[in-house]
Amino acid sequence: MASAAAADDVGEAQTGKKSKRNKNQEDESQLLTVPDGWKEPTFTREDNPRGLLEESSFATLFPKYREAYLKECWPLVEKALGEVHIKASLDLIEGSITVCTTKKTFDPYAIIRARDLIKLLARSVPFEQAVRILRDDVACDIIKIGTLVRNRERLVKRRQRLIGPKGSTLKALELLTNCYVMVQGNTVSALGPYSGLKEVRKVVLDTMKNVHPIYNIKTLMIKRELSKDPELRTQNWERFLPTFRHKNLTKRKEPKKKSVKKEYTPFPPPQPESKVDKELATGEFFLRESVKKRKKMEEIKAKQAEALTKKQEERKKAFIPPKEKPLRKKAAKASTENKLDIQAIKDKVKKAKTKKLGAPPMSFDPATSTTNNKKKKSKTKNKG
Repeated sequence: MASAAAADDVGEAQTGKKSKRNKNQEDESQLLTVPDGWKEPTFTREDNPRGLLEESSFATLFPKYREAYLKECWPLVEKALGEVHIKASLDLIEGSITVCTTKKTFDPYAIIRARDLIKLLARSVPFEQAVRILRDDVACDIIKIGTLVRNRERLVKRRQRLIGPKGSTLKALELLTNCYVMVQGNTVSALGPYSGLKEVRKVVLDTMKNVHPIYNIKTLMIKRELSKDPELRTQNWERFLPTFRHKNLTKRKEPKKKSVKKEYTPFPPPQPESKVDKELATGEFFLRESVKKRKKMEEIKAKQAEALTKKQEERKKAFIPPKEKPLRKKAAKASTENKLDIQAIKDKVKKAKTKKLGAPPMSFDPATSTTNNKKKKSKTKNKG
């Protein structure tokens, strides 16, 4: 009985521990989740009535081709920064933009936002998009891609892959992350909420590592659908996300001339025969010098005779007439089928003459024709 009671106590203690753990996990999840419709309160002058102690300033350079656009939109930039009590100056000689705080500035983070604004304007981001950085819920990220790829041609290809045909890939990325993305030169400027900027940076860096952006876009689409379900928000999504394996399909180019390796032998190769060894083998070593010279001269003369015969044959080739092509026989006369049958045509013409339109064919009577001819002659005589 005592053992059964002890077992029950242990079971109750374990269940109590599990319930406490579950409660702690629920509390943590509630703390991490942001309630719907909640917004951070804006920073007002009441939060910092005395203002800033010292003046802060930031400056950035801009390229020559942005000078005309900055001249046009500069009044709008000054107006937008004036609302946050930030002073801005444009130096066209040096090609720089400077922003600094004033005595009226009360928000200490306003100068950081102004710095980001001038950076975005210098990186070819239009003013309508760049002004959004002055909001509390919007941030920016400038990703440098120039040093991620060594080869310039590869960088251009991968950068174009990020943009996509007619900017379709970039547009899909913007819709999924709620960010504005601008690809310009060696940098990618992104503007939007913090969660979206994190995804944009991941996609850009993966693209520069030769991972196609369509894979990341697919995972973002799945995540977007999963986030709509309140039950799946606190669960792990790895089982739903696709896993893409990196396949290197490019084969190594094989050399045209393949060198076949010989079988390994521990013994060194045999020593080549010297000139004296060869002469000893043939018996030339024991001949007199006069006989050796005569043999050499004979070999030289034989070689000269071969070369001379080859040259003569090459010269004779120029005088050999080329083979004439046999003349083609004249084409055979046209077949009797293609010939015109003149007699048949004559018969057709005669039949057409005898026929009359809309009347049956008249039979030709030679007797009546002779009587008609006699009457015509008699008439002509009477007239005369």
